[in-house]
Formats: sequence, C-alpha cells, structure tokens
Amino acid sequence: MTTPANRLLTLIMLLQRQPNQKAADLAEQLDVSVRTVHRYFSMLEEMGIPLYSERGPQGGFSLVRGYKMPPLIFSPEEAVAIYLGASLVKEMWGKLYQDSAHSAMAKLDNVLPEEQIQEINWARRSLAATGMHRSDLEKLAPILQEIRRAIRDQYRLELQYLSSHSPHPTERQVDPYALIYRWGWWYFVGFCRLRQEIRSFRVDRIQQLDLTDQSFSMPKDFDIQKYLEKDWQVPSQIKARIRFFPEMAHIARYNQSYWDSIHDLPDGSVEVTFSAPNLEWAASNVLAYGPAVIVESPSELQDLVATWSQEISKYYFPKQEF
Repeated sequence: MTTPANRLLTLIMLLQRQPNQKAADLAEQLDVSVRTVHRYFSMLEEMGIPLYSERGPQGGFSLVRGYKMPPLIFSPEEAVAIYLGASLVKEMWGKLYQDSAHSAMAKLDNVLPEEQIQEINWARRSLAATGMHRSDLEKLAPILQEIRRAIRDQYRLELQYLSSHSPHPTERQVDPYALIYRWGWWYFVGFCRLRQEIRSFRVDRIQQLDLTDQSFSMPKDFDIQKYLEKDWQVPSQIKARIRFFPEMAHIARYNQSYWDSIHDLPDGSVEVTFSAPNLEWAASNVLAYGPAVIVESPSELQDLVATWSQEISKYYFPKQEF
C-alpha cells in the first residue's frame, strides 16, 4: 500500500540519490501532482529534513549537502517484504543461502522498532511459502553451488546430461550464463559447445558435473529476461476437447484453472477444453483422469489415447485379445 509516509521516504531517497531534481520529474516518479510534491516539501521541512532549491533552467530541489537519511527506515509492509524475501531465498536455495538468510532475519530482529517486529511476527504466523521443489534440494545443493560459482567466475562446465531425447547421457561443455528457478525445477542457461547455441539444462538431469579452469566471456547482448520470454514460450499446437462423465463432473470443476473453457451439459456431464504443445502431452493429460473422461476432439487425440490404452491393458490382461 502506497501511503504519504511511504512517498515521503521515497522522495528523500530520490533526492539523496540524485540532487537538483525538478518538481515535475519528482511528481512523475512518485505518481502524484506537482502541487502534492510541493506539499511534501513543506512536510519534510517541518520534520527537520534540510532542503534547498536553485532557480533557472538547470535548477531543482536538493537535500542539503552531507545529509544522509538514517539507515533501516522501513514501513511495516516493507519490513515484512524483506523478511518474506529472506524466507523465500532460504526455501529456494537451501543450504547455499540458509545461513545468510538466518543472519539477515536476525539483524532485522535486532534493529527494527517494535511496530515492524510485530508485523514480522504476524507474517511468521500467517504467511508461508513451502514445498516449492519437485526434486530433492539437498541432493541438488552441491551442483547448484558449482553452477553458481561457474556463472560468477565465468568458468566453463563439463557435464554428462540426460535429456528426454536419448536413453544415454551426452557429454557437454557449457559456458553458463544464468541459474533459473521455474515450474518447481532448477535450470541453468548457457552456450552449449556441442550444439553451438544457447540451451537450457534442467539441473536434476545432470549425471555428473565438473568445473573446468577454462574461462569464457558472456556476450554483452545476452539478456536472461528476453531469452526466457522468447525461447521458453511453449507453443500450443493442440486444442483438445474432453468430457467428464456426470459422476466425475466435480473433478472438472475442482480443477477449473487447468482449462481454457468449461461448460455444464444438460445430462450433468462437463465439457472442457485445454491447449497442449503436442499430441503426446495432451494424451498424457487425458489418461491422468482415467475412466472419468472421454475425448471429444481432435480425432488424432482419440486414436492416440485408444492406442495407448490398449497397450497398457496388455500388461494387466496379457491373455485378452484386443
């Protein structure tokens, strides 16, 4: 929540970081009117914050030279945000940053006033993030530490990597650029010498990893956010329509966020649609619901689900003819 008190603190920090700013520029940064900024100036002067202004095209408002805002001035919400951030780092990184997160939270406990401490205590009781990992973080910690070190010091990695396209690991030499946490998995992105292009690697699929003494230089134009936006977008090639039988309709309603659309039918069944990158992904999704659903379209998905169902049945009914 943005309050006048928060804006006053932000105004002080803006002037401390860059003196001689015009009221119009400050108003834009604070998302308030110029008149409100001048009112804030009066409030700061009443609080004893030393301000001065210079007229002319190059003039503006500044803090008196040498004035520094006292450290660790947080609103209750800001204190909670810092605490939650430290807690999230501990949850995501485990032992790599566990001690640092504990230390940061202990320092907050020692220096924050009672109002912020009470707000943090409320957050401890009421707000939590856990169960974020799909793999054992304890096992990944040594590998994550090596990858982090390689990224920071820009040293090439040698690894044996098991991809979904091959039953055997392949040997790779990779210049690592960034570590990424996404969809419950850890990945790192880097330039793969084998494929001669930037690739992403899921950390739990690394069979062996070694940090080499070969250095590299990260391309100056590499932007991890742009890479994620461009290369990690999964195109939806399949639009599937399935129907939940009346006795299983509650399952469809329970998972409403999974579907592109959901419709109740007169007989009590529920028809849903969802998007998938390929037929195999769509068939896996359908089979996860077992006998609760039937595929309405497309016909290619009907055929694949039928084929897979027959193949599965052979393992449980080996003498039955299909």
